Amino acid sequence: MQLVTRDGRNWQPTYLLDIDRAKCIGCGRCFKVCGQKVMSLKGVDEEGALVDLEEDEEVERKVMVVADGGSCIGCGACGRVCAKSCQSHGSAA
Repeated sequence: MQLVTRDGRNWQPTYLLDIDRAKCIGCGRCFKVCGQKVMSLKGVDEEGALVDLEEDEEVERKVMVVADGGSCIGCGACGRVCAKSCQSHGSAA
């Protein structure tokens, strides 16, 4: 199926596939531009495991994760605002 923009130009969406935890700084820029709630903020504990953020939970750092990849519409806004280029985008397989 060929997708087109409103004025008829060809368009190929690129969907958020993954976020590299080693590169992500958890700034939240991508989260703020996403209207689809594709990502969420998680903590990384001392062992490197992802944990939910709770007030009494101690974390080494925070990172964004793909929480609901199926809701991504492929607009690419998150990748354009990422200061660390830690996201992977691709076609819907």
